[in-house]
Amino acid sequence: MTDEEFERAIEEALDGMPEQFLDALDNIAIVMQDEPDDDQIDAVADDAPGGAVYGNELLGLFDGLSLVERADGFDDDTPDVITIFKGPHERSFPEHATLVAEIRKTVVHEIGHYFGLDDDRLHAMGY
Repeated sequence: MTDEEFERAIEEALDGMPEQFLDALDNIAIVMQDEPDDDQIDAVADDAPGGAVYGNELLGLFDGLSLVERADGFDDDTPDVITIFKGPHERSFPEHATLVAEIRKTVVHEIGHYFGLDDDRLHAMGY
């Protein structure tokens, strides 16, 4: 899958989300990265919330404060970041249709972290 196709799959995942969720996204960047770096892998290894993992592959990562955490009055101009990792997706899901479906699941999973959902709840929801 080319970078453009991968980015388009991310965009399609966002387009498929209900409008009220998209409207609630504020000061957040959603980016594609080929591979997670050591700091991103360490964040998930340290049980920090916000990572989508399949086997030993890090598929996505939410780096920021959830809306629940912001309710305490946190105000910062630095955007939160959701990163979707291309290489781990391609290794884990070689069939094109499955790959696109899993990109969508990862995007929704990471947005769920933004809204304050933990991994247990997201997994129970199928993400």
